[in-house]
Amino acid sequence: MLTHLDSQGRANMVDVTDKAVTSREAVAEALVRMRPETLELIVAGGHPKGDVFAVARIAGIQAAKKTHELIPLCHPLLLTSVKLELSAEGRDAVRIQARCKLAGQTGVEMEALTAASVAALTIYDMCKAVDRGMIIENVRLLEKSGGKSGTFKAEDAS
Repeated sequence: MLTHLDSQGRANMVDVTDKAVTSREAVAEALVRMRPETLELIVAGGHPKGDVFAVARIAGIQAAKKTHELIPLCHPLLLTSVKLELSAEGRDAVRIQARCKLAGQTGVEMEALTAASVAALTIYDMCKAVDRGMIIENVRLLEKSGGKSGTFKAEDAS
């Protein structure tokens, strides 16, 4: 059932008033593919714009906090933790994992997905002068816990 639509098919913000406050957590990821030279520049810390991972991490945290301003019908949430891990993967990619937590009445999947996405976009923005062919891919939810629907874990999530 699509809870963001009312009985007439109109957009509707889900009423969470009567939902229990529970501990909720979600982890999402994104992958940014690039030329090996671009990844080397990032990892070596030689990028003229500064520490690419640090800036992307801050962007992801800010994005998670503003998800309700970006995605229609999302509730504004009082996040208690937002953490982003960025790491080189192989010779030509950066893997981003975003973990969001709260005690609340609705889940944090959209916040984790938004954090991973904006961190990936920030990497692209910072590195586009040297590599316009970067590809952002595999933005997805890896796991979530808490709430009425319980736990979800992507089958191939490590």
